[in-house]
Formats: sequence, C-alpha cells, structure tokens
Amino acid sequence: MKGLCILGATGSIGVSTLDVAARHPHLYKVVALTANGNIDGLFEQCLAHHPQYAVVVNEGLAEKFSRKISSSPVSDIKVLSGASALETVATLDEVDSVMAAIVGAAGLLPSLAAAKAGKTVLLANKEALVMSGDIFMDAINHSGAHLLPIDSEHNAIFQCMPAHYKTGTDGKQVRRILLTASGGPFREMPIDQMAHVTPEQAVAHPNWDMGKKISVDSATMMNKGLEMIEACLLFNMKPEQIQVVIHPQSVIHSMVDYVDGTVLAQMGNPDMRIPIAHAMAWPERFDSGAKPLNIFDVRRMDFEEPNLQRFPCLRLAYNAINAGGTMPTVLNAANEIAVEAFLDRRIKFTDIPVIIERTMAAIAVTAADSLEIILEHDQKARTVAKEIITELIH
Repeated sequence: MKGLCILGATGSIGVSTLDVAARHPHLYKVVALTANGNIDGLFEQCLAHHPQYAVVVNEGLAEKFSRKISSSPVSDIKVLSGASALETVATLDEVDSVMAAIVGAAGLLPSLAAAKAGKTVLLANKEALVMSGDIFMDAINHSGAHLLPIDSEHNAIFQCMPAHYKTGTDGKQVRRILLTASGGPFREMPIDQMAHVTPEQAVAHPNWDMGKKISVDSATMMNKGLEMIEACLLFNMKPEQIQVVIHPQSVIHSMVDYVDGTVLAQMGNPDMRIPIAHAMAWPERFDSGAKPLNIFDVRRMDFEEPNLQRFPCLRLAYNAINAGGTMPTVLNAANEIAVEAFLDRRIKFTDIPVIIERTMAAIAVTAADSLEIILEHDQKARTVAKEIITELIH
C-alpha cells in the first residue's frame, strides 16, 4: 500500500486524484491533504478520506480549520499551517507518492522537496519545472525519484515513448513531439474583438474543467507555451523538436513521431482521471472511472497550426526557452501577475502578452544555476510586471 500526499487537494486535479484513490483503497492510503484557503472543501475531504495530516497554507484560516477538525469525528488529524508545512508533508516517511497540483510558482518548493526526498512525484504543476528547469531534473536523478507527468499532453507523450522510458532521458529514435492544443474558446474569434474578452468568457474552456488561472492560460495559449518548455525538460528535446498542433476535439492528447515515420498517439476522453490513474498505477494500469472513448461519437478530428498573431504568448514561450537561463522563470512570473490582473478586471485580455513581453525585455537573462537566483528573478519579474500594469492602467 502506497502513502499519498496531495499538494493542492481542493483544486480540480486534487479532487480527481482523490476520486481515483478512492477506487483503489487497497493500493493507496491518503496520508496528507493540503489547501491554501478552501477550508470547507478540505474539511469535507478530511471527513471522507481521513488523512493523518492536513495543511492550510493560509495561516489566518488555519486556526479556524483546526477548531473544526478538533470537534469532528476525525479529531486525530494533525493540522499544520503555512507554506513550509507543504514541504514537511511532501517529505514524510509515510509518503511514497506526491501529487504536485498547486498552481503557479507556489508549487515549486514543495515539489522540489519531494523530488530531493526521492518520492514518486506526480507532476501536475508545470510552473515548478518551467521555473527551476535543470535543478528540478537534477534533483530527480540524484535522489532516484520517479517523475511522472500528469498534464494530459505530457502524460500522453510519456505513454507513447519507447518501452521502459524514464523522464529526462533521450527517447530512443524519437524525431519530434506533436503537442496538441484545443485552441481554447477564442480559436475562431476575430482578432480585433479579443481586446473585449471578459474573464467569464476566458475561463469557459470548451473541453476541459480547469481552474481559472489555467483556463485563462489555455485561452492565451500560454498554457501550451509552458507545456512546450516543460516537454523540453521532461523528454530531453530541443524547442524546434516540439511542434504545437491545434486539435479542437481534444481526443488525441499528444503524439510522438519516430525516425521510421511511425507516429504514435494517445487518445481518450478529456478527463483528467485518465492521466492521473495512469501515473498512480504505473507501470501497471487500473480503472480511472473515466467514460470509455466511443470513437464513433468522435466522427472527425481536425488539426491546424497555431496563429502566432492570435496567440503571441506561444511565441514568447519559444523566445524564453531559446534565451535559456532565468528567462522561463521571468516569463512564468510575468504571466501569473498579468493573468491575476486580468481576472481582477484591471487590464484587457490582450494586455497579457504585452505585459509579459515588456517584462522579459526589462530583465537581463542570467544562468539559472541556483534556487536563490531563480527565486530572485521570479520576484524581480513580478515587481516589474506590476509596475507595467500600473502604467497601463494610468
């Protein structure tokens, strides 16, 4: 029986992970659940799954949550608070697998701690790898940890790689990766209308049920840009070997092109329980609870190249990985600040790439050879992005 820690338990990935784990109680025991501020959701999860530990990152809400737990049927759960507690539970001896599902830069330190501790890291947080790059992969290699991708695209690529493939290594005889994207809700919207897009429109993804930040990233295709950078690291590929393909039906989750002309594709319904179950069962397979794909319902599958005029964030991501060093960290930080400002209705949808590009231009790239440098450039980029937003507003 494996001990499971879920970082970001109340988000969509965390909820799906608990659904899969509950289907296999003889294989997984929930050891720790964490949340930022959704203490009601976390409380219900504690009642249902009875972990040994629960973490509330928001210290102002932790005491209230602790009182709820102490007067409940699961009063023996140990409640921890603060960001440092995430690293504590991610490295517990009782934990074998860590689902890293905290969105954004906040997920970096606990995910990296799990990697250094030799855990099986189920990586749903792409920003952690984008920010820390080789440092994260080196931690995996040096500790002997397993790194299994959870993003539907990266999990699809992993499944299509050669037998016994290990992340971070060369895919034997692989020529390129075809990274699929739905194109989001604005794939066909006239470009001159995109400045008027509302947050409600941006978070209404046509195929996937995701959180607000990731949904906006999908609408700008920054999500695909971050995934491209992550794919370079996960599969030891060059940016020019990663081709983004818009596939509106979201049935093929990605493809691997081999040197002999063979293209392997992983298909399935758009349900995150499929990649989650694959990683949790790896190298075996078990039931995910997802509805089987009925190929006759699909009827057709379309593919097109992304329009970089419509999706400038994708171009910026390629610029960042080609610049190397700390530039992917700057890209990610500026994007997080810009998306937050858009969701708060402070800027226009089309301001997001403008803020990112100006931030990238304002910060010189340096070697990303220490965690301290990465975190320093992350904070510097956030400060610059906020200053640019203030200029745009006024």
